[in-house]
Amino acid sequence: MSGWCSTMSEAVDASPSEGLASPELAEHVANPAVAEAALGSLAAGPPSALDRTERELIVRFRGVGKAFRLYDQKPFLLRNLLRRAVGGHSKPKEFWPLRDITFDIARRETVGVIGQNGSGKSTLLRLMAGAAYPTTGHIAVRGRVAPLLALGAGFQPDMSGRECVQVNGTALGLSPEEIANRMDEIVSFAELAGFIDAPVRYYSSGMLARLGFSVAVHTSPDLLLIDEVLAVGDHSFQQKCITRIHEIQQAGTTILFVSHDAHSVQQLCQRVMWLRDGQLYRDGPPGPIIQEYLQAAH
Repeated sequence: MSGWCSTMSEAVDASPSEGLASPELAEHVANPAVAEAALGSLAAGPPSALDRTERELIVRFRGVGKAFRLYDQKPFLLRNLLRRAVGGHSKPKEFWPLRDITFDIARRETVGVIGQNGSGKSTLLRLMAGAAYPTTGHIAVRGRVAPLLALGAGFQPDMSGRECVQVNGTALGLSPEEIANRMDEIVSFAELAGFIDAPVRYYSSGMLARLGFSVAVHTSPDLLLIDEVLAVGDHSFQQKCITRIHEIQQAGTTILFVSHDAHSVQQLCQRVMWLRDGQLYRDGPPGPIIQEYLQAAH
């Protein structure tokens, strides 16, 4: 995507039918001028770790929360629909993986996100990628986003690796000509030359990770979102990915990097956000935050 993409919530309830904040409750600002105006009207958040201007911001979260509705019963079974019709259904519970999240991310920053399982890390990335909508608050993202959020996300089992590259490259904003020009480089980086025309249903988890990562890093993104994918695959490919991330950093790409590997976070990131119980608990330089996080985990 290009320009500012802005998402503002208008209701606290998540959609009962999908377990997500309903798309019709969110305003998507496609016009960059409108989005810029929306950004200017945001309430001021806490001071940032860095002195940033509006012009250099890539991501802005203001008071963002995400709710899911949890049902004790399966809502669409006939007996439960009949029970609801006569007012006999139980009220769904709300689960908030994220609450009141406020931060800015500037161009060229590499930001690590750490936290225990269930702290909201993956939900944060899904919101930033536009794969989910906030229940409360406002999100604005600028530029082309390349999300690498799940192993083989968007890969259809019956498609070949080559076809998956074409589909994913298109979804990430590449033209057919750009995909064709970069295909050999994508396949070579993923080390899949002998398997690229085989259906991905036969790929191992490491092969899927290599292909997904290779597509994402060859799209020239403004913002790269990485969720735990470096935990899959052999050590040599992990080091190859880290080298590639350093190259992307030098090119000016903003990176959000979720990982349980404190060493990788310290090695790659200039800043760390620690999520704890769905809230932004710490935000600042990696050293002291990672040390405190590791001490708290033991």
